[in-house]
Amino acid sequence: MTVAPLSAVPRPLRWLLPIALAAQLGWHATLPAPRATAIELPPLLERQALQALALGEQVAFAKLLMLWLQAFDQQPGVSVPFARLDYARLEQWLARILELDPRAQYPLLAASRVYGEVNDPERQRRMLRFVAAAFREDPERRWQWLAHAVFVAKHRLRDDALALQFATELATRTAPGTVPSWARQMRIFVLEDMGEIEAARVLLGALLASGEVTDPAEQRFLTQRLAAMPATATNAARGSP
Repeated sequence: MTVAPLSAVPRPLRWLLPIALAAQLGWHATLPAPRATAIELPPLLERQALQALALGEQVAFAKLLMLWLQAFDQQPGVSVPFARLDYARLEQWLARILELDPRAQYPLLAASRVYGEVNDPERQRRMLRFVAAAFREDPERRWQWLAHAVFVAKHRLRDDALALQFATELATRTAPGTVPSWARQMRIFVLEDMGEIEAARVLLGALLASGEVTDPAEQRFLTQRLAAMPATATNAARGSP
């Protein structure tokens, strides 16, 4: 194949080539800089569809889904703050992952320690309610996440009523010996902090009388705590004399 020399190209075409190249460069220079756009969290897929995609490996597929979900805030060219995620969809995906792998702990860890750490009380409450609902389905395996929810409700949301609700569920939905005793005792100390001294005294006295606490050091600590509580309940919040 013979390549014709440049001199064989007509002169007008030789002038046209650099003009066209300059025009193309100038047109590109006027275009706005490319911007990465965040993608919304997709709607939840039906469980049957996810089971079909799992190809019989539901537990492994649930773990992959969890990795995908947690990495969703890091998209090509853009980082999406957790507070901008659709928490209704996020909760649905976490629940579906738990359905695929009921023994998994990571979805609850993510809900309470990752997505529940955003500086948005409503989103925090949504994640805490999700953790509480999951706890009710399997209290003995998921108690630690509800115990953390008590802490978040009490010390971060400053919501004593919500903290007491979770602490009460910890005490009433678990049996002695199935979870650490301190978790079942959280209700007593939440009540004490709320100024409900009489209720705290009754519960603490009943706990000591039940024989549930067998560790001598723990018995001594709780006995001293009971003795330090006022014998007559006073609740300044209610205006009692």
